[in-house]
Amino acid sequence: MIQDTEVWGPGRFRSACLSSCSQLSTSLLAAGRAVTEPQGNETAFRPRLGRPGPLWAPGSLPRQPLCQAPSLIQLSEHTAHSPAQHSESSRATPGACLSPQRSQDGAWGRPAAAEETLGVGDGHQACRDFLELAEIHSRKWQRALQYEQEQRVHLEETIEQLAKQHNSLERAFRGAPGRPANPSKSFSEGSLLTPKGEDSEEDEDTEYFDAMEDSTSFITVITEAKEDRKAEGSSGTSSVDWSSTDNVLDGASLVPKGSSKVKRRVRIPNKPNYSLNLWSIMKNCIGRELSRIPMPVNFNEPLSMLQRLTEDLEYHHLLDKAVHCTSSVEQMCLVAAFSVSSYSTTVHRIAKPFNPMLGETFELDRLDDMGLRSLCEQVSHHPPSAAHYVFSKHGWSLWQEITISSKFRGKYISIMPLGAIHLEFQASGNHYVWRKSTSTVHNIIVGKLWIDQSGDIEIVNHKTNDRCQLKFLPYSYFSKEPARKVTGVVSDSQGKAHYVLSGSWDEQMECSKVVHSSPSSPSSDGKQKTVYQTLSAKLLWKKYPLPENAENMYYFSELALTLNEHEEGVAPTDSRLRPDQRLMEKGRWDEANTEKQRLEEKQRLSRRRRLEACVPGSSCSSEEEKEADTYTPLWFEKRLDPLTGEMACVYKGGYWEAKEKQDWHMCPNIF
Repeated sequence: MIQDTEVWGPGRFRSACLSSCSQLSTSLLAAGRAVTEPQGNETAFRPRLGRPGPLWAPGSLPRQPLCQAPSLIQLSEHTAHSPAQHSESSRATPGACLSPQRSQDGAWGRPAAAEETLGVGDGHQACRDFLELAEIHSRKWQRALQYEQEQRVHLEETIEQLAKQHNSLERAFRGAPGRPANPSKSFSEGSLLTPKGEDSEEDEDTEYFDAMEDSTSFITVITEAKEDRKAEGSSGTSSVDWSSTDNVLDGASLVPKGSSKVKRRVRIPNKPNYSLNLWSIMKNCIGRELSRIPMPVNFNEPLSMLQRLTEDLEYHHLLDKAVHCTSSVEQMCLVAAFSVSSYSTTVHRIAKPFNPMLGETFELDRLDDMGLRSLCEQVSHHPPSAAHYVFSKHGWSLWQEITISSKFRGKYISIMPLGAIHLEFQASGNHYVWRKSTSTVHNIIVGKLWIDQSGDIEIVNHKTNDRCQLKFLPYSYFSKEPARKVTGVVSDSQGKAHYVLSGSWDEQMECSKVVHSSPSSPSSDGKQKTVYQTLSAKLLWKKYPLPENAENMYYFSELALTLNEHEEGVAPTDSRLRPDQRLMEKGRWDEANTEKQRLEEKQRLSRRRRLEACVPGSSCSSEEEKEADTYTPLWFEKRLDPLTGEMACVYKGGYWEAKEKQDWHMCPNIF
C-alpha cells in the first residue's frame, strides 16, 4: 500500500477514487432501472429496490426508469455538496428520482423520490469519507516512510563507526603485549623514530580512529587570583602566579605591523562558476592507465603544494616572540601555538593545490616586512616530497621534508604528511621537533566537502627534554566536545606540567598556568584523569580575519593572495612561472587544462629518460629507487638526521647567492 501511494501520489489517488465512485453509482442506478421493467410477457418478478410486495404483472407499470442516471459531471458536482444540502435538494425535487411505491389500492407503484435519492446520497457520502480517510492515511504513510529511511541511514552510519572503533581496539589489543612499559617514552620515541614505510600504515589508521573515541585526558579547574587565595589563607598554592617572565605571553597574540617597501596585491580574479561535467572526465579514463588520467583544474586552487607549505609561516610573529622567552616551557607554548596555527587556513580550503613538477621551486623573500627568507623545492615525484628551509633575521630557522601520503577510504580521504619539522633558536640552542597531524576530507562521493584534523602531536625540545602533548579531537556525532577542539599539556623533563593549552585549530589558542595537579577519582570505566588547577587563561594566538570577498577568491588569506603574485628575479623553476596555474588564476580554465596535460606529458618523458639512463648493474630495483638514484635536488641534499634517524633533505646553500647574481644556468627547463 505504501508503494502504490508513493508511486501514484495524492492527486492521482483522489482522481482514481472519484472515477471509481462515479462508475459505482452509475452501475447501481442502471441496475435499478433494469429491475423495474418486465423481462418477458408472462414472467412476473419482484423489484430489487424497495419493499417486498405482491408480484408485478407485465405492463402494470409504465416503461419509465426509476431514476435518471447522473452523468460524471453531475456526480462530481453532487459529491461536492454537503449532506444537509443534499437532503434539502432531495426534498425540493421529489419527482427527480422515481422508484416503486405501494398505492392506496394495494398495488405497487412508484415510491417516494427521497427514499431512492437518500440511498444514492449515502453511497456518495461513504465514497467521500473513504477518499478523505485514504488521503489522511496516505500522508501518514509518507511521513512514516521518510522517517524510517532517515533512521536507516543514521543506523548505517552508526554501525560503520562502531565497526571502525572495534577494529582499532582489536589492533590496539593485539599490539599491547609488545609495547614498552613506559607509555610516554614509547609515544615520543615512536613518533620521531618510526621510519617512512609500510610499518607506519597500520599505526596511522589506529591513531586516527583512537582519536575518535578518546576525549580530553585531563580536567582543568580555574583557581582564584593571588590576592583572593591569600585572603582565604590558602598557603599551598599562593606561591605560583603569573610572573614578569610571562609578559611575553601577554603580547603573543598581538600582530606586529611590518613596513613593507613593496605594495602587495589584496585580491585576485574571482573564481569562475564552471559546471563540472563528470562524463567528460570518465570518458577520458576509458582504456588508459591510472597514472595517465588527466585531472582537470576544476578540483584545484591556483596555488602549488610548495606555496601551501610556505603558507604555514603566516603567523611567524609567534616564533619572533618566542626568541625573547627566558623560560623553555614558556617558549614551548608559543611553538605549540605556531604548530596549530598552520591548520587555520584549511577549514574552508577544500580545493586541491597543484602537484609540483619535479625540480619546481618557490621562494618567499620577505626580509623587509616579515623578516625571513623561505625556499621550497620538489625533491621527489614518486612519492611526492618537498623540502623546505626558512631563515629568520630574528634568530630562528626552520626546516622540514614533507612527504604526502593519502588514502581513499570510501566516504573520505585521509591525508598524512610524513616527515619531521625542525625548529632551532640560535641564541638559546633550543631545538624543537614535531610532526603534522592527519587531515581528513569528508563527503567525497555525496554531500558538501568539509575538512577535519585529528591525531596527536608531540613537540620535543631536544636540548631540555621539555615536551608538549597536543591532541586534535576529530568531529564525532556522538561527542559532546566542540568541533575542531585542540588540547595540550606542556611539561618539563621531569614530567611536571607547567601549562595547559586549549582552543581550536581554526580560531585561537590559549594557555593557562598550572598551579596544582592531582589525580581524580576513577570513573565508572576504571579510567583516571589528572585534575589541573590553573590560573585564568591568556591568549596565545588568534586567527586573522579573511579578506573581503574571500568566498569568491578560494578563501585565500592575505598572505595566500600574494604568494602567486608575479615577481622579478625569481628562478625559472619558480611556481609563479607555471603556465597552467597562472591561466587558472586568470579564469581561463579550458586553456589551463590543455597546458596542464602538456606539462604532465613533458614530465613523464623526462622521467622515462632518467630511468633509461640508470646503470643496469646498480642496486636500484623499483622505479622509485631508480628515480631517487638518478635525480639529484638542486638546492637540497640528503643527510642523516641524528635526532630522528631518518634520511632527509636539508638546505645546502647557494640559492640566494645565485639570485643576487641572476645566474640560473643550472636550473632545468621544466615549464
